Amino acid sequence: MAVIKQALISVSDKTGIVEFARGLARFGVALISTGGTAKLLRDAGLKVTEVADYTGFPEMLDGRVKTLHPKVHAGVLARRDAPGHMDALKRAAIPALDLVAVNLYPFSAAVARPGCSLEEAIENIDIGGPALLRSAAKNHPHVAAVADPADYAPLLAEMAATNGAVGAEMRFRLAQKAFSHTAQYDGAISNYLTALDAAGERARFPRRLNLQFDLAQRLRYGENPHQEAAFYRELQPAPGSLGTHRQLQGKELSYNNLADADAAWECVKSFDEPACVIVKHANPCGAAVAGSLAEAYRKAFATDPASAFGGIIAFNRELDGGTAEALSRQFVEVVIAPAYAAEAGGALAQKANIRVLVVTPAPGANELDLKRVGGGLLVQTPDMARLGAGELKIVTQAKPDAAQLADLLFAWRVATFVKSNAIVFCGGGATLGVGAGQMSRVDSARIAAIKAAHAGLSLQGSVVASDAFFPFRDGIDVVAQSGAKAIIQPGGSLRDEEVIAAADEHGIAMAFTGQRHFRH
Repeated sequence: MAVIKQALISVSDKTGIVEFARGLARFGVALISTGGTAKLLRDAGLKVTEVADYTGFPEMLDGRVKTLHPKVHAGVLARRDAPGHMDALKRAAIPALDLVAVNLYPFSAAVARPGCSLEEAIENIDIGGPALLRSAAKNHPHVAAVADPADYAPLLAEMAATNGAVGAEMRFRLAQKAFSHTAQYDGAISNYLTALDAAGERARFPRRLNLQFDLAQRLRYGENPHQEAAFYRELQPAPGSLGTHRQLQGKELSYNNLADADAAWECVKSFDEPACVIVKHANPCGAAVAGSLAEAYRKAFATDPASAFGGIIAFNRELDGGTAEALSRQFVEVVIAPAYAAEAGGALAQKANIRVLVVTPAPGANELDLKRVGGGLLVQTPDMARLGAGELKIVTQAKPDAAQLADLLFAWRVATFVKSNAIVFCGGGATLGVGAGQMSRVDSARIAAIKAAHAGLSLQGSVVASDAFFPFRDGIDVVAQSGAKAIIQPGGSLRDEEVIAAADEHGIAMAFTGQRHFRH
């Protein structure tokens, strides 16, 4: 155990710092501090020694040099179990510093502000703070390095139980957090600076990309039982993303559960109307919008009941008891919703193995999409493109009516979340057949029609979305023969005229979007 006798406190984020300092003072800890932190503590009635008075050297260079002094760093870095170190401190009349509580200038917040200049960014790069944290963390067998206000209360509780000491386990855990904190800080600086060109313009992608994630959960295995796996969460997950989920009941989430849950949630939250999306193996096998969740679920499930077995079901509204009762009658791996009515919770509790997640919707998305490849990382902005009816280009003699337009836009939204090549038949605000992940588009069209037939659904009068252009007329022939009356697709093929002519031949309306939705 290391008894805390003297502490240095210098924080930008002053959350909880007065209470923490009071707690330290109750154990007789001498407090040393800087600038605004010292004033705050003194105004709170605490006895504080300014760093300048402690070192005998005034702050200089507009505060850039405060704690960068041998009397500070020697007191932090000296090994208490090394006689030579302690003799050196004694000869120089330097007391040991047993605790360093530091958090850093808000660099990330500064550069996130619109119009932040390079000069402002540079001024928000902390030098003394990271040096202090790293020194304390390096010497963690003897010094507590406190970088996170969330650790104030647990540290004081341990001191209360040990007569003012901090144990080795906590000091090591604090050191881990301190090094991670400074690594994240330096990574943010690198991301910002390497994104700037000679003119000071900031690019989307920095030349050196630094990423930070926290281990959220060790998983039983990966996609297959012979693979090891874990779930890492961003330090600040995008609001409304799966990374913000809470699990209310059920078994531990698996690697595949998480991957499929993300696909289902991202799809369902893109709709404004009450919606249900059912995902199996990363693809929507059923999706619908309706006046109620119960009706949306019924229509989504009807698309492909066989594939829905063991699927992930997501809703974009509070789940009611009746809908929960209906879905609990099938085999479900995961249910996701923003909230659950009391009756829904009761119905789902009868199926203890169902994993029940709550995610609070919020605007926005992940800043970047990441995909690992051998020896590298593919990085792109997320596919958030959305279309209104007025942005469609109708290229055929037949024109879609209002109901068809609504279904075309619905189908186009669903197709965004289906693996390429993607073909989606829809009607009445619901999917009727989904063809996904085929090497040829015409085969996706055939599979989607087969799926509808297996589910006993008619495609007469349906609409079709294709995530990319039809390269030949054969895909048009297949969906027309299946009963489709309107198509939405990007256009842009060398054979667009041939494809348009085929649609006219079949009396089908066709809309071009001018945008593609490949998903691999």
